[in-house]
Amino acid sequence: MSGAGPAALAVERIAHAIHRRGLSHGRTGNLAVRDGEHILLTPTGVSLGEVEAGALSVLDAQGRRLDGPRPTKEAFLHLAVLRTRPELNAVVHTHSPYAAALSCLDGLDPEAPLPPLTAYFAMRVGALRLLPYLAPGDGSGTALVEEAAAASHALLLRNHGPVVAGSDLDAALDALEELEHTAQIFFLTAGHRTAPLTAERVAALAQPPIQPPLEGRTPAA
Repeated sequence: MSGAGPAALAVERIAHAIHRRGLSHGRTGNLAVRDGEHILLTPTGVSLGEVEAGALSVLDAQGRRLDGPRPTKEAFLHLAVLRTRPELNAVVHTHSPYAAALSCLDGLDPEAPLPPLTAYFAMRVGALRLLPYLAPGDGSGTALVEEAAAASHALLLRNHGPVVAGSDLDAALDALEELEHTAQIFFLTAGHRTAPLTAERVAALAQPPIQPPLEGRTPAA
């Protein structure tokens, strides 16, 4: 671990955080992050609670393994998202229970499977896209993943779980936790009338906050 770089150390830290927070179970869940020209992924068959920075899979942009153990079978998901969204650098995929439960419901709108029940869902997740069922590791769905990722950084795999990208692993995890929390609220409020945010309120949250004139506020340090 002492010889691992910052990107690898971030993978270990976030993987352990996901496991500690109960967002993964057994040996499920996987992460990816750009590291220069390479992509680091968690290896196959390893609990996120046991991921080590010095034992990650190293792939090139085409998915060829350059070093380390065999990558997660879901590597195609991560590569498709990162290829489609070059401005994003990290992807987190879990089987977190409330988001996974949501993915099993019939009649979901593929373009809005979860309503914007909270402001933080609108800010951190935004547009969520539902993908049709793909067997774990089924790379034939790459084009579907790329199409959905072009529209949103947050995806929900039917009968599976969430795939969320971010500028870094911390941002990806923040968004994934917000998705999981909102899915929990969705189930807690089932059978009750809810008042999701309107389109206007969602749009307003996407705008930068209005700052007072400089003379009326303290300059940033």
